[in-house]
Amino acid sequence: MNLEPYWEAVRSKVCVACVDSDGKGNCRMSGEEECSLKVYFPLIVQVVKNVHNESLDEYVTALRNIVCSQCRHLGPDGRCRYRAAVDCGLDRYFPLIVQAIEEADLRVSFSSNL
Repeated sequence: MNLEPYWEAVRSKVCVACVDSDGKGNCRMSGEEECSLKVYFPLIVQVVKNVHNESLDEYVTALRNIVCSQCRHLGPDGRCRYRAAVDCGLDRYFPLIVQAIEEADLRVSFSSNL
């Protein structure tokens, strides 16, 4: 699957608004920290494409089970210190991420049906 249309949609909707961005969608994270959106993007797209629900709750449950369960910030007790401190960008921007991926999916589906 070509993830580029999904990444561009997320970058233009989410990354430009991210506190770790330069306001133009370019990430300013450096050092040991890496954007979880970038690291887990294929899985995030999979989550969004496999859940179709009006409620964000099912998306969040799938995110926790598929993506967060693999995150290096998840403690042995199953808790995420970043999410608990409201410092997880993936968690913070997840509603926008879902919206961007679903909008991109509509565009991809439409163009492939032409």
